[in-house]
Amino acid sequence: MQHPLSIPVSRRRTLATLGAGTAGLAIAGPAAALQDPPKSGAQQLLDSVADNLLAQSPEGATSLGIDTGARAAMRGQLSDRSAAGVKALADTLKADVARVRAFDKAGLDHATRTSLAVVESAYDVALAGFALPYGDVAVGGWRNTPYVVIQNVGAYLDVPKFLDSDHPVKSSADAEAYLARLNAFSGVLDGETDRLKAAGGQGLIAPAFLIDKAVKQMEATIADAKAGGLMVESLVRRTGEAKIAGDWSARSAKIVQGPVAAALERQLAELKAQQPKATMDAGMWARPGGDEWYAWGLRASTTTRMTPDEIHAMGREELAELHGRMDPILRKLGLTQGSVGDRMNALAKDPKYKFPDNDRGRAEITAYIQTWLGKIRAELPRAFRTLVKGNVEVKRLPLAEEPGAPAAYGGAGSIDGSIPGRFWINLRTTELHSKYSLPDLTMHEAIPGHAWQGEYAHAMPLIRTMLAFNAYSEGWALYAEQLADELGLYDDFEVGRLGYLQSLAFRACRLVVDTGLHAKRWTREQGVEFFVRENGSNPLEVASEVDRYCSWAGQACGYKVGHSEIVRQRGLAQKALGAKYDLRDFNDVVVKGGNVPLDVLAKNVEEYVREAKA
Repeated sequence: MQHPLSIPVSRRRTLATLGAGTAGLAIAGPAAALQDPPKSGAQQLLDSVADNLLAQSPEGATSLGIDTGARAAMRGQLSDRSAAGVKALADTLKADVARVRAFDKAGLDHATRTSLAVVESAYDVALAGFALPYGDVAVGGWRNTPYVVIQNVGAYLDVPKFLDSDHPVKSSADAEAYLARLNAFSGVLDGETDRLKAAGGQGLIAPAFLIDKAVKQMEATIADAKAGGLMVESLVRRTGEAKIAGDWSARSAKIVQGPVAAALERQLAELKAQQPKATMDAGMWARPGGDEWYAWGLRASTTTRMTPDEIHAMGREELAELHGRMDPILRKLGLTQGSVGDRMNALAKDPKYKFPDNDRGRAEITAYIQTWLGKIRAELPRAFRTLVKGNVEVKRLPLAEEPGAPAAYGGAGSIDGSIPGRFWINLRTTELHSKYSLPDLTMHEAIPGHAWQGEYAHAMPLIRTMLAFNAYSEGWALYAEQLADELGLYDDFEVGRLGYLQSLAFRACRLVVDTGLHAKRWTREQGVEFFVRENGSNPLEVASEVDRYCSWAGQACGYKVGHSEIVRQRGLAQKALGAKYDLRDFNDVVVKGGNVPLDVLAKNVEEYVREAKA
């Protein structure tokens, strides 16, 4: 997912050696003195585990910018989303976690022990997910879902966006690799369709309102494919810009309008066949084996064993505390009547915080985001001892994705920086965004949130760059929002502080709504209404949000659980260290320790406190 920080020389040499294949082994004489020292057994094991996982996810190699040299063939490949592909991935994890467990860890340094613990934790959780009778398991990611294809899940969404955004087209070989991936796309779709049918045969049918959304989106994707559309235009545009000779338009159109469109139609037909069997029941409680699946989804998302009841109660408690902080600010703004949610609804209607709902407004939003990125960049030396570049591009979501997507999301780019980090913003209507909520959203998705954190991960062993934990990733992004407030960004823009607190309260609401939908039999409408009533949330935004919780069951609970734990660990460090505590040191420990389960985060902080006391 991420970028070029100050990559250590050893990382550069490692990648160069990988690119050279076996040629690097032939170096002799004085040049040998320039070689890195031999890798330890633990380092070799971690590298081997990373290579095995990459082999199952060639798109990951492209997104990280490491599909070169010995991995060059990956640039023309797509992941196998069929049942056989899923089994191959699970078998790989099973074999590799056994090797990690058997490895003698005596004498290893803290960082290496942490890396091995991270692999073991991620693989254990993933294998528990693969043991369930249906669903998609995100290894080193956050998008675990019971549904193979739905409004925000599936190759019909992922592959066109990936090809346009991450697949490079700088040479004829790159363009040929693009065509190879297009040729593989229909098989990927059919593999998913077979799994969609198999799940339906087990009685797993997504909620009707999600299928309706997915059908409309897939119809739009098919219409686009039949016209050539994005998948053809992207290749033609970029080969033209790079002056790469060839009949790329005709060759790509033949694939997209032929086998790809046909495979999309087969997938659409299966979704439509499931529509009459679908109900409006939103949660996993209504699906076969749904309680068991949801328990696993919460475990994967939070890296804890918290129960739905515990998470539900935590959400209500934290929401009350945050509303207690919002109330005096609202009073200062002259909003004194009604609940916090009522007053936030009134604030949302104030035209001075809105953008015009047209292309001019969309351009204003992009410029506004850049302004706030500049403000936070100036303050970061006060919060971190080790600074990364923060290589981020603000991009509008593809039009076909916008109806089923959240308001925004982001992440870092490639290790070498050739692919920038992305702050994807949903601009289907500017009503999704306000002048008091966008600054906070920027901190969360870009800097010092997702894109920023991902760059630190690029300095770690490759497997650590690939493995992410939802509670840490999203907890860090919420903590990044908190840092912006603590660094004074809202001291002269108090309504911006209100936007930040509403964001945290929004995540507390998520704990209540996600568990409400999946364990307490709430309807979709109850979920939307809770957000609007309790937090003054935008009903347009939360309708898509609630739909997302229905398809990514449990994922929404990682945010606030992770944030609360980071803040708790900071409090413990402050108390233990007293005058020796420094915010910059704590932040470096958390972000340079990499993306970890929450129990491993606690061990990293304990190690920091021990060393700081010494």
